[in-house]
Amino acid sequence: MLKQRIITALVLVALFLGLLFFVPMQWFAIAVAAIILLGGWEWANLSNLNRALRFVFLGALGAALIGTARYVFNFEFTSPDIDRARQILAVACGWWALAFLWVQGYPASAMLWGNRWARGLIGLVVLVPAWLSVVILQGLEHGAWLVLFVVAVVVAADVGAYFVGRKYGKHKLAREVSPGKSWEGFFGGLAACLILALVVSFAFDLPAKNTVLFTFGVLVTALASVIGDLVESMFKRHRGIKDSSRILPGHGGILDRLDSLTAALPVFTMAALASELPKYL
Repeated sequence: MLKQRIITALVLVALFLGLLFFVPMQWFAIAVAAIILLGGWEWANLSNLNRALRFVFLGALGAALIGTARYVFNFEFTSPDIDRARQILAVACGWWALAFLWVQGYPASAMLWGNRWARGLIGLVVLVPAWLSVVILQGLEHGAWLVLFVVAVVVAADVGAYFVGRKYGKHKLAREVSPGKSWEGFFGGLAACLILALVVSFAFDLPAKNTVLFTFGVLVTALASVIGDLVESMFKRHRGIKDSSRILPGHGGILDRLDSLTAALPVFTMAALASELPKYL
């Protein structure tokens, strides 16, 4: 199993880096949309939709992606309408704030979202802004490095939480959703991300105002990444499954690898635009 996980991880990393650095912008947007649609099929399963309704959900997701491409980019992926993008990203950020309350209130909160249609609608709110965020970031100057930085924030939050939680974790973060996570680990992950943000701010000599905005954005991004992980865990627990699918040998499904990023990307994109980070890179 370990060998299988390593091989799959290496293939995924190679494909990810190739997509970021060598694929033209328009094809990048299309390729990410294809990945989102694969994740959408898994989300339909999390929503407990039957096979026929899963195709209906995929059709709705595809239409939402096309509509967003028209609304924000006018199908010209190098010139987004930032104000329109912010509208969609603001809805996504608001959703993740609400989702954290639902995680804390699980299983009682399931009465609000347990309906399969509600879960399907939530899938659109999760997946479409994630696609929009990564396409906007990629289109900015040094965009590939910005996308990699979001991944670095998620990894830092995970690694910090793992080691601090393993040594000091006593108070459960969300006992009914993910018993292994602790508040101590959560704050350990935030501390790791704070160090990462300050190092990057110093390296690129960001002005004080922009440093504060950027650092705050990184910490909120780290928080969002934890929420993204917990929300998928909550949906899987409610559905009674361990993995979103078995498409990735040794790693489960697309959503099992992207759950944290679906929440982190919209938050970081808002922060990057607010702090004007790209122009300092």
